[in-house]
Amino acid sequence: MDVRSELHKAQLFQNLELLANQIVEGFISGIHKSPFHGFSAEFAEHKIYNSGESTKHIDWKLYAKTDRLYTKKYEDETNLRCHMILDNSASMYYPEVKQLEIGNLNKIGFGVLAIAALMQLLKKQRDAVGLSIYSDTYDFHASEKNSERHFQMLYSKLNEVALTQNQSESTKTYTFLHQIAEKIHRRSMIFLFTDMFQTETEEEKLFEALRHLKYNKHALALFHLLDHEHELHFDFGSTPRRFVDVETGTHVDLYADSIKKAYAEKVSEYQEHLKMKCAQYKIKYVDVDVRSDFSRVLNSFMIERQKFL
Repeated sequence: MDVRSELHKAQLFQNLELLANQIVEGFISGIHKSPFHGFSAEFAEHKIYNSGESTKHIDWKLYAKTDRLYTKKYEDETNLRCHMILDNSASMYYPEVKQLEIGNLNKIGFGVLAIAALMQLLKKQRDAVGLSIYSDTYDFHASEKNSERHFQMLYSKLNEVALTQNQSESTKTYTFLHQIAEKIHRRSMIFLFTDMFQTETEEEKLFEALRHLKYNKHALALFHLLDHEHELHFDFGSTPRRFVDVETGTHVDLYADSIKKAYAEKVSEYQEHLKMKCAQYKIKYVDVDVRSDFSRVLNSFMIERQKFL
């Protein structure tokens, strides 16, 4: 029996940590084909030797195997503090999925598994991780730590989020981002997973909150989660459909084909506007299709991590 295949078909959140670990292992195995040559299968224990450093902690056995110089890392070394923020509003539960699987994810499922995979990378590096979750309330906050008990608590919370659909009617994202920013005291990398859908279109307030997250020399990356097939390209076929706002309950009946082109143009304009605003405030913007794999998220993390350290 192919255990990996069976795991991928299993109900996702019965195996969240195991599945996240497999995603990370697959990512690391391809590292030598990418720009991150310093990241090896032994990266939990080692870091690349830089010219001029003391040779005291060079691992000569690893040098014999890899022909590269690495120095040993120790358990008390924490190179990075990282805080994950997850939007848990009702719109994040689109598209409707009866059973979350690796090949069948909605936005919240993708966000949860992406955060779990990043946690695995950070855990291997013995870096500290924190987590905040918001919907129509500020649901959860945990400050950055790197203990095993802390990681297990975060995995448990992520499990809980994915298995309990939020029915919030409105989400004032900017309100909670300000509150989260006030709680992150030490310089950190911050990753926000959201679909950027709000019932209130107060963009200026939202970007004020995003800028607040960058205060105290934090680095911020915004992962914009969308189901590209439906939310970006509006592919719903030629039959009439009823479209229901999952947060307000309002609906409209129409032929998707009749507005598909205009809709796609508007969404594309909105995305370009977001990218420009993020660039203006030095926020890393990453457009993510929840029907894709996790390489875009993990590669973006690696690039931003190298810049931050």
